[in-house]
Amino acid sequence: MNTELLGILASFLITLLIAIPLGKYLAKMYAGEKVWTDFFAPLERGIYKLAGINPNEPMNWKQFLKAMLTINSLWLVYGFFILIYQDKLPLNPDGNLGQTPDLAFNTIISFVVNCNLQHYSGESGATYFTQHFIFMFLQFTSAATGIACAVAVFKAFRDKTTQDVGNFWTFFTKSITRLLLPLSIVIALILTFNGTPSSYKGKDQFISLQGDTINVSRGPATQMIAIKHLGTNGGGWFGANSAHPLENPNYLTNMTEIIAQFIVPVAMILAFGYYIRRKKLGWVIWGVMMVGVLMLMIPTISSELSGNPAIAKMGITQASGAMEGKEVRFGPMATAYWSTLTTVTSTGSVNGMHDSTMALTGAWQLLAMMINGFFGGCGVGLLNYFVYLIIAVFISGLMVGRTPEFLGHKVEAREVKIAALITLLSPFLIMAGTALSSYIFVAHANASWAVKPSAWLNNPGFHGFSEMLYEYTSANANNGSGFEGLGDNNIFWNVTTGFVLILGRFLPIIGPVAIAGLLAQKKYVPESAGTLRVDTVTFGIMTMAVILVLNALSYFPALALGPLAEYFSMIK
Repeated sequence: MNTELLGILASFLITLLIAIPLGKYLAKMYAGEKVWTDFFAPLERGIYKLAGINPNEPMNWKQFLKAMLTINSLWLVYGFFILIYQDKLPLNPDGNLGQTPDLAFNTIISFVVNCNLQHYSGESGATYFTQHFIFMFLQFTSAATGIACAVAVFKAFRDKTTQDVGNFWTFFTKSITRLLLPLSIVIALILTFNGTPSSYKGKDQFISLQGDTINVSRGPATQMIAIKHLGTNGGGWFGANSAHPLENPNYLTNMTEIIAQFIVPVAMILAFGYYIRRKKLGWVIWGVMMVGVLMLMIPTISSELSGNPAIAKMGITQASGAMEGKEVRFGPMATAYWSTLTTVTSTGSVNGMHDSTMALTGAWQLLAMMINGFFGGCGVGLLNYFVYLIIAVFISGLMVGRTPEFLGHKVEAREVKIAALITLLSPFLIMAGTALSSYIFVAHANASWAVKPSAWLNNPGFHGFSEMLYEYTSANANNGSGFEGLGDNNIFWNVTTGFVLILGRFLPIIGPVAIAGLLAQKKYVPESAGTLRVDTVTFGIMTMAVILVLNALSYFPALALGPLAEYFSMIK
């Protein structure tokens, strides 16, 4: 137990040791100051010239979002047709088939929006070509898209009064050349030297100890696994994701992968404070987020170490905790730690099966994704938190009878309306999707569909409801993990979660960038004795209260019907 705890503490401390200097570096790099990676400048100039881009062209928030949405739309179309016809393309040594249109629709949206919700198994549902030139490619670009949009918000508040939020193409390109690619190479080397496959050979065979012939999938997995974590993407090369022994061979790779998926979200929060020259604000936001993570992590670890109450009633001792769905080489504590960080960020990778975790653990996993503002994904975590922050500023202004202000700009009706709409969007998408699927499961259980709704769930009842709730919550949060007792590869789930994926990704990006752009255009008002300071512990507590109250009001009924009801049914 002490060894497991030391492993978690070591992972957390190493994350901070990397993230703090990384945050300072990112602030300087995006601000155009001199940094050690300036040797990439000739490569970047070549990319701009080849693409016909003027990297020095200023953009207002509308032009910035137009560039972002245009390129992402092109990737959607390109990837959709590649997935359908992947069986006719090279690098397919295992002879995997093309995806159906509805599955390709879901898959390409999922990877474009940084979710990687996989309704297929990597070994059989994708070829080496699509894994590399669609999935791995999009894991770089989707992460860079989120980071670029966050930096636009940085610039809007640093430059006081301005219409220029920066050039999307510059922020996007630098995010890949100077952050994601170099760190991915380091991570990939660690994985390769620890046994993760990185060749282009097809399946191999070996004879097990009991004499069975086993076909083992492999391929150039290392490269994709590195960026899947660093870019908080999460899509697995293998269907079992990082619970697979080739995707995550040992405890060192386990630590490497969990550190990789947390360093950029943490660094981006600190980079915000350094970039706008308000270091204290960055640390206050970091503190609020870290308290939120611990509020989810501690009960998760406790729940998993306490074991399954149903097994305890049988008189069976569970010295190691709840081991169902866990890898023995990692144990319940490391799995609980991973499950918290993968759901507070938008990574969604797993080193154990979330569907097998304890009922209360499922509640904390769901709540982490529902809040979606404690570090979050690359860049977008800060954008989600920014919406909560604007609402906290508005409520605080009402409480003291002053016009709400944020960093010297008055927060008025337009900004508050946008923040309110974004806040209401997530509960609507999650609750509407869950209600629709629940209705169809009950009312049309044996309808003559390709896959009958009665076959969706292996666990009808409280846990089955949680499986459906989890699927829409994961899609909306751009997370991608799942309660995989749900049979989700069919037209209903592929199409409905596809729409939730795209709305849950881009509207929460568009909203904060629009708010920042609108505020940046207003006259800057220097702080005075009556200014509401947002870089204090008091305001941090206020923001945390807003987060907790909003999410409790939005999601408690659904959690009560799913994981909480399951928990109480187990202990009665």
